[in-house]
Amino acid sequence: MDEYADAPRAKRLKVESDLANDNIDESDDGESTEYKLALLASQFPDKSTDVLLDYVIAYGGNVKQVVHAISGERESAKRKRVQPIARGHQSSIASFTGTSKQEDGTFPGGAIGSLTKKGKTLHLFSPKDVETHTPCSIIHNFLPSEAADALLRELLDESSRYNRNEFQMFERTVTSGHTWKLYVDTEDEVVRQQKGSAYDGSDAALNVKQTTPELLKASSMVKDAVNKEVSRRTRDHQPDGKKLKFQSPDEWRPNAALVNCYDGPKEGMGFHTDTLTNIGPRPIIGSLSLGVARQFRVRRIVSKDDKRLADEQGQIAIHLPHNSLLVMHAQMQEEWKHCILPTATIDPHPIAGGRRLNVTYRYLKDFMEPQYTPRCKCGVSCVLRCVMKSSATRGRYMWQCFADRSPGGTSCGHFVWAEFDEDGRPSWAEGYRGNVNVANIAAGPEVKSPDCR
Repeated sequence: MDEYADAPRAKRLKVESDLANDNIDESDDGESTEYKLALLASQFPDKSTDVLLDYVIAYGGNVKQVVHAISGERESAKRKRVQPIARGHQSSIASFTGTSKQEDGTFPGGAIGSLTKKGKTLHLFSPKDVETHTPCSIIHNFLPSEAADALLRELLDESSRYNRNEFQMFERTVTSGHTWKLYVDTEDEVVRQQKGSAYDGSDAALNVKQTTPELLKASSMVKDAVNKEVSRRTRDHQPDGKKLKFQSPDEWRPNAALVNCYDGPKEGMGFHTDTLTNIGPRPIIGSLSLGVARQFRVRRIVSKDDKRLADEQGQIAIHLPHNSLLVMHAQMQEEWKHCILPTATIDPHPIAGGRRLNVTYRYLKDFMEPQYTPRCKCGVSCVLRCVMKSSATRGRYMWQCFADRSPGGTSCGHFVWAEFDEDGRPSWAEGYRGNVNVANIAAGPEVKSPDCR
């Protein structure tokens, strides 16, 4: 059970149709009673499981009718007496399934799997549920309120000079639905990034400047919090309490921040994974949200030939209020995609109005600096990618020509398998211990054109 003060009033775990975001699906015949009880319990935490079961039986398993019935009783009670509202309350769904979490972070009998359905969105508010259902953890009210407001004001001023990204998709030039800027901690790093970095397949100078004072102040607090979360995640959620293959054993030391600005409800970013070129395999990112609250949606990436389709296309929405820190752990970029979808309406923030500023703190490692990035046959810096859709090479890293992402550009088709050791160090790095970025022999023969989408 978790409580936090300034989150939205309705703290509910809900499953809804993507085509009717404001409605509870009336057709619940295919759902188990356990699933319905978990759904109702997260909306009505003051009701016991026995009471909710009585409602489910009385209304023939129709969750929508149960919600209306309980809500109607509450409205009637409010007319008689006004009661204080417990803001920010959401009970963890695990407390209603009657099961204990296993070592891999799942529950026996598929309790978690039953909550993520194709074409449905599972909404999460509780930190407990976020870390159970996703490779993320969340801390609400992260910065002292004065520090959060100071950083927000600084970035609101900065954001007037942010750029939109232009890239090519299916031979058409597309403009990003948000603006952005990269901040790095030293002037020397600004020069290095501007000289050699590639973004979306081009060698144009990056939109980069030196880290601002408030960003730098927050960075030290983010560093401490993220390292604590990583240690806890490794101990409690990763197999045998050990780091993942390619995950660095070193302390996470943020030295850069990519800041995105979403100005109004119509701005967003589609499903994607973050570029690995400068941050390497199994990266960890500390994502600080400021201003308007928005939904951060994630979905697991499923191999095209994977027969287990239970989670395919099932989305999870993590609600990110002002001053919340979301830690994206080492499983996130290779195994999940994430997005910020446009929305119909937003609740304006008293300082930011309709804008959301998202600060993604990153650790740019010295051995992943631009001068080391391989170049393709066209002379453009390659992009580091991870195979996602082919089971034969899933989880394997490659350097690939991405020149066709630049407006008017075409790809030479070049790719080469990357070489990384167990700790994610490339072959040119000091302390490199030998390549383990090899094909999965058990999955079958290697393919020449891996699908990294």
